[in-house]
Amino acid sequence: MPSEQTGLIGLPPEPISFRIADFPAGTHFPSRRFPWGKLLYSISGVVELTIEGKSFLSPPAYAIWIPPDIEHHSSVNQDICYAALYVELSRCSELPDQPCTLLLSSIFKAITTDLEIRCVNLPHSSMDKRLSDVLIDQLQLAPRFDSYLPLSNTPEIATIITALQLEPGDRRALGQWAEIVGTTERTLSRWWKAETGISFHEWRQRLKLTTALSLLDRGVSVEEIARRLSYNNASAFIAMFHQFMGSSPDRMRRATRGGA
Repeated sequence: MPSEQTGLIGLPPEPISFRIADFPAGTHFPSRRFPWGKLLYSISGVVELTIEGKSFLSPPAYAIWIPPDIEHHSSVNQDICYAALYVELSRCSELPDQPCTLLLSSIFKAITTDLEIRCVNLPHSSMDKRLSDVLIDQLQLAPRFDSYLPLSNTPEIATIITALQLEPGDRRALGQWAEIVGTTERTLSRWWKAETGISFHEWRQRLKLTTALSLLDRGVSVEEIARRLSYNNASAFIAMFHQFMGSSPDRMRRATRGGA
């Protein structure tokens, strides 16, 4: 049975507060809002949020930014390790004024890992306060995406999304999915665009990209990622990745992990 959690409420930020916790599959976080900014991201697993009626999905390497006083709730379909960074109101003017997805840098992840190891929830020392300033700077510089992988509550589309999230390399065409959910390909295509704002093909490419970024962050080889995502060879996967990210997978891995 799903369990309801208060989530990572944490302490009022000064100028930030930070927490990491584990949550089991089936956990539900009820609707809430805060008088400060909130950044949520997954260490492992995928974070799914609904923010003012709009769905956001964030695998590892991505974060979801929620400005102050924005209502949101979430649930998880798999075990996750989940982090929250809160930013005091006065510093939120430096950050996006709308909910969005951010690509986290290696610097950001290194600092939050250090805070976790040292059990720092609030930056009391002058050194930690300087580190908190760097975190905010990194969020300002982070590439932004508007709900990069939109979700849907429409049963037919939600069924397909869930299946593809479990198996991102599934190669079934839209017409085959239409048969599975009991409609026509044309109708499903129209529903998909109306619900997500993008085509089925683009949505599936984005899913593959976010999956690839998560696997790269975990050190999985380019060849293995290409295999898991059902590309015929690594070159085809690299071409897709470069088209979306403007960079090769290995270069992106070095950028996000701080490699040479």
